Amino acid sequence: MQTGMQTGAPAALPWRVEEIDFNRIDRRRATANKDLLLLVCAASFTESGSDLYTRNLVDYFSDDAEVSEWLAAHWEHEELQHGRALKAYINSVWPDFDWERAFTDFFAEFSKLCTVDQLEKTRALEMAARCVVETGTATLYRAVHACADEPVLKEIADHIRSDEVRHYKYFYKYFNKYNAIERNSRQAVLKTLMRRAFELRDADAEITLRHAFFARHPQAAGDCEQFRPVAARVNRMVQRHLSAEMCVKMLLKPLALPAWLQPAVQYPATKLTQYVLLR
Repeated sequence: MQTGMQTGAPAALPWRVEEIDFNRIDRRRATANKDLLLLVCAASFTESGSDLYTRNLVDYFSDDAEVSEWLAAHWEHEELQHGRALKAYINSVWPDFDWERAFTDFFAEFSKLCTVDQLEKTRALEMAARCVVETGTATLYRAVHACADEPVLKEIADHIRSDEVRHYKYFYKYFNKYNAIERNSRQAVLKTLMRRAFELRDADAEITLRHAFFARHPQAAGDCEQFRPVAARVNRMVQRHLSAEMCVKMLLKPLALPAWLQPAVQYPATKLTQYVLLR
């Protein structure tokens, strides 16, 4: 199932999933890391539902042609391609896995949480929140690339990581555009960054991984006692390969801290980021 919302004619994609040779997958290496495959499956759900939150953002920025056109013609289609690539990988490695049914179950829960009401109260702060999400996804796919011992997955993860870094740059650009008008305080921006980071950890990641786990292990039948240790292992796996320094630099950028203050903030911010995103 795809949600099927097409908001704009797609621009040229920086890479194409059709160019990836899924016949090259080394299934022995791929299936050796079951926790990583669950994480990839979870990511495929999030990316495949991206047209929902694109619609919300396009509506929110409907009177800004520059922003809404980029969201509809570039961001949405690149995100959906991420979903197609990850879905194709999972289907190749787990041919008996009913991805469509699992995604349908995931989307039924996710769509209730992904509403216009959940967007930030101002446009600049919403762009700051999007910077947090892109920071999370960029660092996640960097970690997937580092964890992977299978060349096709490494190729896909590298493509997606590059896209997410570029998306961050656009959201940061639009944050600056709107913040020049709104003049939000650093405190207001920091509160938004922290709130979205906690949501990313506590809700978004938990929902996707939980649906991937229960779809892969239907005998668990919603038993969270079986899910929790798996989630903890996945968390530790990502933590071992996550670049906290890169993550902090991206998160702090919307605060526009003076150069003299940045070295003093870097260490405590790194520790706080590790706590928020990886606890």
